[in-house]
Amino acid sequence: QVQLVESGGGLVQAGGSLRLSCGVSGGTFSNYAMGWFRQAPGKEREFVATIARSGIPTVYSDSVKGRFTISRDNAQSTVYLRMNSLKPEDTAVYYCAAVQRSSYSSGSDQRRAYDYWGQGTQVTVSS
Repeated sequence: QVQLVESGGGLVQAGGSLRLSCGVSGGTFSNYAMGWFRQAPGKEREFVATIARSGIPTVYSDSVKGRFTISRDNAQSTVYLRMNSLKPEDTAVYYCAAVQRSSYSSGSDQRRAYDYWGQGTQVTVSS
């Protein structure tokens, strides 16, 4: 049973930073491409960033490019999302997701690609 557990969310002022973590258990972490998504109240869950099994390449949504950085530590079975220059519009529940299929070894920006999801962690950015 693959489990994903996010942590690191919280309340931060605009312009501040947070680092989210997602620990993965129950599988071989290096076999998974990983993604981060977010969902704001009343909105669809949207893509934020993805990282390949090997750590390269990484892909970002236009809304976070240049401010957020996705990374992974295969030895620790953890994927991270470093978020800088946070804006109120970044407020959302952030979810990590994992996919094992080789056709998605470089990751994906599509929700339907992912097999496993975490429960989410709340990020609130005050103005």
